[in-house]
Amino acid sequence: MSHPLFPEMPYLSWRDTLATVHRFAQLVGKVRLAASPRRNHWWNVPFHLTGRGITTRPMGRDPIFAIDFDFLDHRLDIATVEGVRYSFALPGLSVAEFTAQLTHGLAAAGVDVTVPQPHPFDLPDAHRSFAQDTEHHTYDTAAVTRYWRVLSQVNLLLEEFAGRWSGKTSPVHHFWHTFDIALTRFSDTPVKHPPTTDPVTREAYSREVISFGFWFGDDTFPEPAFYSYTTPEPDGLTKEPLQPKTASWTERHGSHLAVLRYDDIRSLPDPHGTVLDFYESAYQAGARRAGWDRARYATRAGATDPYA
Repeated sequence: MSHPLFPEMPYLSWRDTLATVHRFAQLVGKVRLAASPRRNHWWNVPFHLTGRGITTRPMGRDPIFAIDFDFLDHRLDIATVEGVRYSFALPGLSVAEFTAQLTHGLAAAGVDVTVPQPHPFDLPDAHRSFAQDTEHHTYDTAAVTRYWRVLSQVNLLLEEFAGRWSGKTSPVHHFWHTFDIALTRFSDTPVKHPPTTDPVTREAYSREVISFGFWFGDDTFPEPAFYSYTTPEPDGLTKEPLQPKTASWTERHGSHLAVLRYDDIRSLPDPHGTVLDFYESAYQAGARRAGWDRARYATRAGATDPYA
């Protein structure tokens, strides 16, 4: 059975489910943060995709373990390299119940990990611990599976886009902070942040970057969209053209995003190619204005060998 490329995904239709799953993911992401060796720009922290959902990847030492969300059977799986497994169903759980199940499952698997700040990060209820959150409990299985399928489609699209550049680039990864999927290109130029800048931002943006991604929307921008941004934002960035014509520069939190709305490409003859053109136009805009050596890092179809 085939599924449409970029199916309908209106934000309001699964807003409550998104809020619940986002908090599930944040708690598991904080376990990943506590149990994984640190990498530059926090690359150790986000999720990666699997054939059934998303995974933390292996972490810890004694035992080595991983946590996977299965968005087809709608379960959370905790597994160790010794073969110990603990699994539980996701539908019907509040965030508090999910927290209790996860805590019990980790203990049953012999995993000893402490989450230093067990509450949401940068969400409206950041003051409340996950263990006390009985408010968020909606889980629409069809919407969650659709979210994962869209995520999978965008993942491969970003992987293809990644092959067009040979400089330092992040993996394609799913951030539990903002619940987006992203790929970031880095220049060699360090960025001097003021001492008041928070440590998360200082590490994430310690070099000039141009980032590309997709997010599912929130209450301030209630629709899914593809995006790109350049940080630090160079002068005149918003004067640069974007492709297709429906894409635009949008002000958000004091800087500008290149935005292509999901619903503007769904019915096009080649939505995949249109999104790649959008990312390329946003890259060219940022790299040109920031003075990056675009020719040095350009590749063709993922190959750096000139004879390929």
